[in-house]
Amino acid sequence: MKFLSAVVAVLVLVAGAFAAMPSSQHVFIVVEENHSYSSVIGNPSMPYLNSLAAKYGLATQYYANTHPSIGNYFMLTTGQIVTNNDSYTGTISVDDVVKHLQTAGKTWKSYAESLPYAGYTGGNAYPYLKRHNPISYFSEVVNSSEKYNLVPFTQFPKDLANGQLPNYSFIVPNALDDAHDGTLSTAGAWLSKNIAPLLSSSTFQKDGVLVIVFDESSTSDVQGGGGHVAAVVIGPKVKPGYKSSETFQHQSTLKSLLEALGLASFPGAAQSAPDMGTFFGSSTGSVSVSSPTNNSVVSSPVHFVATSTTTCPKGMSAIGIYTAPGQLAYWNSGSTLNHYLSLGSGTYNTTVQAWDNCSNAFKAFIKITVN
Repeated sequence: MKFLSAVVAVLVLVAGAFAAMPSSQHVFIVVEENHSYSSVIGNPSMPYLNSLAAKYGLATQYYANTHPSIGNYFMLTTGQIVTNNDSYTGTISVDDVVKHLQTAGKTWKSYAESLPYAGYTGGNAYPYLKRHNPISYFSEVVNSSEKYNLVPFTQFPKDLANGQLPNYSFIVPNALDDAHDGTLSTAGAWLSKNIAPLLSSSTFQKDGVLVIVFDESSTSDVQGGGGHVAAVVIGPKVKPGYKSSETFQHQSTLKSLLEALGLASFPGAAQSAPDMGTFFGSSTGSVSVSSPTNNSVVSSPVHFVATSTTTCPKGMSAIGIYTAPGQLAYWNSGSTLNHYLSLGSGTYNTTVQAWDNCSNAFKAFIKITVN
């Protein structure tokens, strides 16, 4: 019986063993195109990107989700592939990153190089490719004034200089500069010219998080669905020179950037994906929740039982329950939690979060339905 209990304890919310993403006011993603991990990492044609990988964080086991491109872009923004038709021109109405940012009161922009004009939701205007700008398909963007957050990349340096960057930035080089039609050398030079000013800015140096990731590998590589690709995690709080051996896919990037902005619910597969908190902080830790179980139907008051651990020598500080993003319903000091919480009928994406005394936070996500 003791053995069975131990097995159950190990299986309870393994995702909670990942360190939580640090808090950030500005997160960024840059998507490059169609090259394998082995053709990028260590390639002298991309000295700038490789210097970032050496200085900050490199995901050595990162895999795209599908072939061709478009499904990977949708996974990065909706947590699902949606379509594998690169010629798709319609709108989509699935759960997506914009809906979650709007609900949380966060700002966003898509900065697309060679976009004809702000608010453009039409098709390809080469070297701009619509399929590389996934937010331009979202119905709540296309059919509202939100479409004016789709802007040419020329707006990016202006927003950076004027302190007007949004909380979430999706950055789209054109097909000549993202290694789709141009060379890796050209793509690397574009990053050096356009991303270096961001990284040196006071805005980014305060708490910024940037992920540079390739959408898919060569078509012959189907590991994970879309092949082994390079992903570099950059920010002032990234552990210097860190190389992660954990397996990640695009849904983890989606989750991690939103989590850094303080969100606790995520689109599609991002909800259950591991975050990339392992790249940050000096301490590791976990939150394990034994009650309630994930995706369970429960009665009120709901019995929450959880424990937390940390490698911080100063130990844990506190542990609490969020019933929605920004809504701390209960907390107590220490490393354990055993509390009955009264909740009305409905579905809750709850978060049990613990803080240690080395300024790290660890989270476990529990979806419950209260009858």
